[in-house]
Amino acid sequence: MFAFITYSSWLYWITQPQLAMHIPDGFLNLPVIAVTWVIAIALIALALKKAQTEYQEKAVPLMGVCAAFIFAAQMINFPIPGGTSGHLLGGTLAGALLGPWAGSLVMVSVFIVQAIIFQDGGLTVLGANIFNMGLIGTFGGYYLYKAIRFAIGRNKLSGMVIASSVAAWTSVVVASVVCALELAISRTVPLTVGLAAMASWHVLIGIGEAAITVVALSFIWRTRPDLFYDPPRKAVVSRPLSRY
Repeated sequence: MFAFITYSSWLYWITQPQLAMHIPDGFLNLPVIAVTWVIAIALIALALKKAQTEYQEKAVPLMGVCAAFIFAAQMINFPIPGGTSGHLLGGTLAGALLGPWAGSLVMVSVFIVQAIIFQDGGLTVLGANIFNMGLIGTFGGYYLYKAIRFAIGRNKLSGMVIASSVAAWTSVVVASVVCALELAISRTVPLTVGLAAMASWHVLIGIGEAAITVVALSFIWRTRPDLFYDPPRKAVVSRPLSRY
């Protein structure tokens, strides 16, 4: 009976909206915090270097607009059955428009503002939250999106839609699994409970992520396809963010 109550308590705890993906302070042990901070800092430094060498100054306004849109969209939560909720992460969206490097910088800036100003996630575990929601979503989401889109058809709207929806959904689910693993390694919540709660809900949350990503990218595809990091070939001539 005690084991059942304990299991139920963990399940209820892990599925609360405020703990759905943003990890608060005190929930990860020192080794996990240190490793995720090292990975996050290394990738941020590499992203800064790559962005400075690959992007023109014209990319800066798009980065700002993209960051503002993702930040605003993340403030809108959509309900999930069971008393929890989800919101856009935006990694695949940022990667599709800005590429993995500049897209990662945008995501990092969003999560830093959320943690410092809105206390959405802890400061000591900010490296883990950036790694889980920003870097995995942006790098993993972008390269999966690129592989699927180029396989189906780089210049086809259908290729972009399928690629972005699959990549957006997958990035959310993978990020939730990594989060559950970090909590389990830190002995904060049993792995089976964390995986069951996090992965099951984020399978549904990922559908919302995919829908928002597809709607936003489809609008841009029809109006300003040159803004894509890998634009359809008909838009390459007018593209303002060429990489040289």
